[in-house]
Amino acid sequence: MSSLNLDDFTDLIERPDGGVRRDAEARRERRSVPPGSLGRLDDLGEWLAAAQGSVPVRPVERPRVVLFAGDHGVAGLGVSARPAGSAAELVREVLEGGRPVSVLARRLGVPLRVVDMSLDCEPGAFPEDVVRHRVRRGSGRIDVEDALTLEEAEAAFLAGVAVADEEADSGTDLVVLGDVSVGGTTAAGVLVAALCGTDASVVTGRGGEAIDDLAWMRKCAAIRDALRRARPVLGEQLRLLATVGGADLAAMTGFLLQCAVRKLPVVLDGVVAAACALVGQRIAFRAPDWWLAGQRSGEPGQAKALDRMALEPLLDQGVTVGEGAGALLALPLVQAASALAAELPEKPEPEKPDTAGESPDLEKPDTDTADEEAEPGKALQPED
Repeated sequence: MSSLNLDDFTDLIERPDGGVRRDAEARRERRSVPPGSLGRLDDLGEWLAAAQGSVPVRPVERPRVVLFAGDHGVAGLGVSARPAGSAAELVREVLEGGRPVSVLARRLGVPLRVVDMSLDCEPGAFPEDVVRHRVRRGSGRIDVEDALTLEEAEAAFLAGVAVADEEADSGTDLVVLGDVSVGGTTAAGVLVAALCGTDASVVTGRGGEAIDDLAWMRKCAAIRDALRRARPVLGEQLRLLATVGGADLAAMTGFLLQCAVRKLPVVLDGVVAAACALVGQRIAFRAPDWWLAGQRSGEPGQAKALDRMALEPLLDQGVTVGEGAGALLALPLVQAASALAAELPEKPEPEKPDTAGESPDLEKPDTDTADEEAEPGKALQPED
């Protein structure tokens, strides 16, 4: 039995300030450009103002990319284009600057952080700041066994909470969230299918590196088998993550919820982040108000999860590589929205007419004279 009470997040998470958002909307009406002429950028600016509790909105100046990494045992079934246990190679390429997210982060000047939760390698393969939250080596094969023990799931969840606190305390003002995993989209598909009450075929995609039809059928079968194991624990979200999730997914869920507690906005990347957000919504229904969907990845599971949370992706560029790259592309859009909301001038107030020199006689007629003019014969009447 877990000692972690997830119900606390329902009480701790508040919605972004509605009064501040109304003030931001009123300020938009006073700006020098016609209302509505900036399209969705207006909505983004107002969302940021409410999240920050500030009008005008503050510029996004200290964003950060956070990637949770892990290997999934289900990859051994041939459900991924990459061999099982090879996520460590991806992490090394990310850290050495050779992956798309590395190039984009470098070009945009955004710090990048990788958190190893369950890579299938020795802990000494990476620096201490990467591995210090690690829970285990790899995750179980979710079609036939649990991904984690309940204790490991709790440790991973709390590690995600700790990473969120570290980011909030360091002054990060917006997070781009992604994953580096092999087999992670399969686990994500199980979570989305379970929480949305749909069949495996509806959520099974082709992954970051597109798999062929035979691999897709193996992936669909693995999700269907894992889905049967997930349904009995649907009411217990931590147990669900232990059964069919993984250490990286449990950590991302804890991270998302704690970011909402700390009022730290998050931009979600692909299907793995969306699946964790969907679990987070089940735990605390107000939490999605603090998240943006960065991009449409083309994964059917992501589309299903985002639709359930009423999150509309900012971009649709067909980026399937994962690792936060698609969501990072949306960052300049968010920064542009904050800059426009903060820096566009307001229309000048219309000048009021000056009435200080007008004659009081023109404003108010003499009542005595008016009465005499109205009744001229009154003074000639004889007295009794």
